[in-house]
Amino acid sequence: MLRGGIDLGGTKIQAVVVDSKWNVVGQARRPTPTKGGPEDVAEHMSEALKEAAQAVGTESGALRGAGVGSPGDVDTEAGTVTQARNLPGWDGTFELGPWLSDSLGTPVAVGNDVGVATLAEVKLGAGRPYDSLIGVFWGTGVGGGIVLNGEPWHGRGAAGEIGHMVIKKDGARCTCGRRGCMEAYAGRAAMEIKAREEHKNGAKTDLFKIMEKHGRDRLTSGIWGRALKAKDPLATKLIDRAIEALGAGIASAVNLLDVEAVIIGGGLGVRFGDPYVERIAKAMKPHLFTDQNPPAMHVAGLGDFGGAVGAALLTTNHKEAQAAKGK
Repeated sequence: MLRGGIDLGGTKIQAVVVDSKWNVVGQARRPTPTKGGPEDVAEHMSEALKEAAQAVGTESGALRGAGVGSPGDVDTEAGTVTQARNLPGWDGTFELGPWLSDSLGTPVAVGNDVGVATLAEVKLGAGRPYDSLIGVFWGTGVGGGIVLNGEPWHGRGAAGEIGHMVIKKDGARCTCGRRGCMEAYAGRAAMEIKAREEHKNGAKTDLFKIMEKHGRDRLTSGIWGRALKAKDPLATKLIDRAIEALGAGIASAVNLLDVEAVIIGGGLGVRFGDPYVERIAKAMKPHLFTDQNPPAMHVAGLGDFGGAVGAALLTTNHKEAQAAKGK
């Protein structure tokens, strides 16, 4: 039986169709709209999953169900998403699950984007050997997911917001409106704001030339990667700054929870891979209380599909979810 999954990100919408063994058998990707509102975003999500279904010779209405991983405040029971601030015009509440269910012709479950991606890593990816871990998803923002004693920890509904741990009092302005958050230094959106400011003030960089050459209107992870490969001075400076911020913030979370492992995913985390995970681990070490026994560090094993596959897991019942973990 085929299922669908949609990972809604700040720059891209990734849709997949998975088989009964959670293999991706169809996929489609679209850029996330930069204008309009929640319904415009939902329309692109629907079209992406329909395209992924067509790739395997079926229709969205024939899927057993579909899951969505979304940023913002997610009400899983109602299928609503509130204040997804990295998305256009999404300041209020939108009934994303019901809207997509009507459009796709199949039941749709909605969960937090980073939460479902972390769950996928625990059940199917790099997190399988561990009972406790933190998933850190480094992309448009910096999101976190927590697993303790083999179970997701949601707190009162907002646990895992590692990107909004304060690493510098009265520090840089974050896209959330507060100051000093880790995301203010390491989130792709915040780094782009900083890059534009410095470029306007005379800093030398080819970031925006590379962006235009590749037909982009944002500094995507691919643009950052190309600029770093070319040893662009501003890109190098801002990524170094981001690594230091990630090291301080993740180490603080590890000091609190003492987890076995940290999984690094997200658009930037997956693109930069093992060398940058090693750099983050090195940046963590001065801040770790138990610096002689650091947690294991891994790149997300499911790569770019992790969030969408994790979303598809939302369509399972408890028995199926246990089977996915091999128990």
